[in-house]
Parts: sequence; C-alpha cells; structure tokens
Amino acid sequence: MKKDVMKTLFKQKPKTPPELVRHARELLIFVDKNTEVRGNKREEKLADLSKTMLEIRIVLFGNGESEPNPDACVQLTQEFFKEDTFRLLVVALPKLDLGARKNSTHVIANLQRQRVNSQLIASQYLEKNMDLMDILMPGYEDSEIALTYGAIARECIRHQSVARYVLESEHMKKLFGYIQTPNFEIASDATATFKELLTRHKATVAEFLTTNFDWFFQEYNSQLLESKSYITRRQAIKLLGDVLLDRPNSAVMVRYVSSLDNLRILMNLLRDSNKSIQFESFHVFKLFVANQHKPAEIVSILVTNKSKLLRLLADIEKEDEKFQADKGAIIREIATLGPRSTHIFEEL
Repeated sequence: MKKDVMKTLFKQKPKTPPELVRHARELLIFVDKNTEVRGNKREEKLADLSKTMLEIRIVLFGNGESEPNPDACVQLTQEFFKEDTFRLLVVALPKLDLGARKNSTHVIANLQRQRVNSQLIASQYLEKNMDLMDILMPGYEDSEIALTYGAIARECIRHQSVARYVLESEHMKKLFGYIQTPNFEIASDATATFKELLTRHKATVAEFLTTNFDWFFQEYNSQLLESKSYITRRQAIKLLGDVLLDRPNSAVMVRYVSSLDNLRILMNLLRDSNKSIQFESFHVFKLFVANQHKPAEIVSILVTNKSKLLRLLADIEKEDEKFQADKGAIIREIATLGPRSTHIFEEL
C-alpha cells in the first residue's frame, strides 16, 4: 500500500506538447546514431518512440472523446519544425514497427495542414529541405517502406514548391517505372502520387507540361497508354483526359491533339477489348475531332477511316446523358468530313 501511495505522489506529470516533440527527437537521434546497438536498450527506445508518436497523434487528432486543443497543436507544430525532427522521423521510419509507422504518417499528414500565425510552416520548412523528397520518392524501390514513404510524399506535394521540385526532377521520370512494378499495391500508390503531381497545382503542371512536352508524352504514350497491363492503360487514359481537359492545359491539349502519332494510339485504344478503356478513350479521342484547327493529316486519317470509326463509336455505350450528347456530336462531325485518299487504319 505504501509503495502505491509513493508511486502516486511521484507520478510523472504528462509531458507538454513541446516536451513530447523534444522527447521524440532525443529518441530519434538515438535510433539514428546507434544502429549497431542490439538487445533490450534499443528495443526499449523503439517502444518509447512508438508510445511517444501515439501521444503526439492524440494531441493533433484528439482522443476520441475530446477535440484537439488548438493552442497545443500550434505549440507542437512549432517545436516539430524548429529543428530537424521531421528529417529524423523520415529517416527512422524504416526502423519502426507498423503501428509506429502508421501513427507517424498520420502525424506528418496533419502537420502539413497546421497553421501558425496563418502560415503553413511545414511548407516553409520543406522549401529549405527539398532534399527530403530525394529520400521519400525513391522509397518505391523498397517494398518494405514504399507505401509509407508514398503516402508522406503525397502530403508534401500538397505544397506547390515541393510539387514543382518533384516535377522538375529525375523522380518524375522514374515514376513511370514505379507505376509498372509487378507489386500491385506499390504500383497503385505510385499511380496515386503521379496523379497528385499532375492535377493538384494547375498552373505549375501547365508550365511543366509545356516545357517538357516531348519527352513526357513520349514516355506517357509508350509506357502507360501502350502498356500490356489493362489496369495501367485504363488509369492512364482516364488521367490523360482529366489533364488535357484542365483549363490551364488548353495549349498543351491543342498540341497533343494535333499529333498523328497520338491519334494513332487513341484509335487503337478505342478498339480495346475493355469497355472502360473504350469509354475513357472516347473522352480523349473527341478532342482530336472537336479541334477546330485540325492539321490536314489528322483530317485525312479521320476521313479515310470514317466508316470504321463510326462503327466503333456506335458500339461504345454508357448510360450517361452527357456522354450520349458528346458521342452524337462527334459522330456527326466525322460524318461530315470530306474524302481523302490515305488509308492506314489496318496498320494501326
């Protein structure tokens, strides 16, 4: 009994939010610097770190019974980005157990949105530490950490400066390979990151596509639209339609639909055995037909393959009023095009 009373009297007070972060930082430094330490001490430190990350998560998200305290969130966020706690956590993630990784990922995601004096200080921190993306993006090459690093990378891409950095780096080219990895979960995660990069920051994306048009769409066509995987083709054609129809990308769209090679690929996709791919392909194909300034070679191919195209379009069905209206308009446009002599459809 006496021992229990003494325990209660000397029970440690709960750590404040800044103290929690400082304690986590100390543990992360230990984990980082003592890679050769084995046995109980290291296990104790990792268990303490796991517990601390859970406590930090509770500060940011609440405990299920009460909402998070805004002042506590601000204090925690300031302390987290005051020093290199973010970097230490990213580097340590492969060493943590799955529960600790999950809590850490939620913490990092929340911190990207936390404002201090109306400022997203996570964005300010990342602008000075862009090399962190050079740790996160190659994570797709390690199946153990790929999904964790992928989720964190997408949260960082919420910030325009970070997205621009990744778009303009070699990581963008490597994503084409990650999307085609045999591991379905990793491929899906890489696709989600790829989509985030191409859709979130419209003006930055338009600038990137304009500057990198040739190599980007060459890779997009050959690696994704002409992939042997129907899942890759389906996701790629859907994303292509979304990107080309984004208003800031209007000049990119006109350039894309003025290419005979691109038309060839779309005509092939219209003939795909998968109905979903046919449907999504139509939404890109219609841009070639609706273009009021079609190059002569585009008109020639459309005219030469008129009857085949009309049959293909007639077979694509979807119970959707807008789709039916668009399809009717495209069929009428093709039907009115004049004759030409070139015939290449059988070669496609």
